[in-house]
Amino acid sequence: MTSMDKTILSIDQGTTSSRAIVFRADGAILGSAQKEHRQIYPQDGWVEHDPEEIWQATLHVIKGALEGRTLSSIGAIGITNQRETTVVWDRRTGKAIHNAIVWQDRRTAGLCARLKDQGLEPMFAARTGLLLDPYFSGTKVAWILDHVPGARKRAQDGELAFGTIDSWLVYRLTGGKVHATDTTNASRTLLYNIAKRSWDGELLAALNVPASLLPEVKDSVADYGVTDEGLFGARLPITGIAGDQQAATVGQACLRQGLMKSTYGTGCFALVNTGHRMATSHNRLLSTIAYSAKGATHYALEGSIFMAGATIQWLRDGLKLFPKASDVSALALQANPASRVYLVPAFVGLGAPYWDAEARGAIVGMTRDSGQAEIARAGLESVCFQTRDLLEAMASDMGAAGLGRPEALRVDGGMVVNDLFCQWLANLTGCPIERPQVVETTALGAAYLAGTGVGLYGSLDAVAAAWRCERRFEPAISQDERDQRYAGWKQAVGRVLTGG
Repeated sequence: MTSMDKTILSIDQGTTSSRAIVFRADGAILGSAQKEHRQIYPQDGWVEHDPEEIWQATLHVIKGALEGRTLSSIGAIGITNQRETTVVWDRRTGKAIHNAIVWQDRRTAGLCARLKDQGLEPMFAARTGLLLDPYFSGTKVAWILDHVPGARKRAQDGELAFGTIDSWLVYRLTGGKVHATDTTNASRTLLYNIAKRSWDGELLAALNVPASLLPEVKDSVADYGVTDEGLFGARLPITGIAGDQQAATVGQACLRQGLMKSTYGTGCFALVNTGHRMATSHNRLLSTIAYSAKGATHYALEGSIFMAGATIQWLRDGLKLFPKASDVSALALQANPASRVYLVPAFVGLGAPYWDAEARGAIVGMTRDSGQAEIARAGLESVCFQTRDLLEAMASDMGAAGLGRPEALRVDGGMVVNDLFCQWLANLTGCPIERPQVVETTALGAAYLAGTGVGLYGSLDAVAAAWRCERRFEPAISQDERDQRYAGWKQAVGRVLTGG
């Protein structure tokens, strides 16, 4: 068997489900499996997952994707994961001491406010590229240590380990032999200095998080050990890790400065590659690590929307407007074209560029003839308007950094299989939308990283030439209409902002 005959197993552990996909070296999908897991809501604004359920679901989908395949054909494993979701576990037993606190969770808003009041946000922003927001992992770790009896002392005694979901899976896959994360996930913790590429003692002290909890930080392309032989009957190398949005950036081949992608899953995340330098945002975007290999770090600017596909799920499950998420288009098309109903999905606050943890959702502009169709349309359009929010902020920062404005937006994620959504996205942002041939770009990016780690690809640059556009959607409404619609959106958002 030659190296190009080898396949790559990609583990994509997301917010609502775990997936495993077997890729051929050319990106073709040979096998896959998926399993959903529970969403746990202990209080308003709190979101948790059961780490053990995630682990069992991951094992289930790996075995499903590998069914009928010889293990000797698997050249490497890549992992991509929901970022910021925080697990603390017992190093000896491998058992979590509390449910995972999910990236959407807002319980640490008070701690973030206190840190801001102490004047610490500029220090955190300068070193991590992040804002003080409950979104990130650091305050979640602090909460677990403060609220699980005995946890802080156990952490100080070296008995506990912290990790994002990638670290949790690596620890369990390797039988507890490896406690590590990659630079992209570390860059989302509020604890990691992305310029110096090291954990930061002052940030740890500010959040009262012991260094003994922390994983080793490696490049996105690196040796993360091998799987325990008892799991699958063979030791499979783990050689690539990246947080889901950075993995999608690699899968979309945004490997050159100025290239931009947006992923539409539970949330929406737009990243633009800023090359080998950390670009500072003046519009409340985030500076983050895009990926790293062979000691070289590539940075990005990122804008995050908390509710994208999750808004459509709410329309389905909360309002029960349709039985399947895919039915949203048919209902939205029945709406009165003159309707100016806006849905602001601030169910867990608002992300970039507003960063208002206390904002809550609203439906604005309803009249007596507004109905289910208008609300469904407003839900789809809310994702488009939030994307324009990000593009406006990003264009300003890119211009200030001399990066120019992207000619098109490369999109991926579950929502982009919907042609109507992609067309409305082009209409309401004014930006051409490019949908790739392989829309599973998050898992594909993890596969590219892992394949590079075992020499299936000479470098990540070698995979960029393989990217192909399946369809390009051009804006089809006038600039005047687009701007009028957007002005209505901004007014609707102004009604839910806690300062507005």
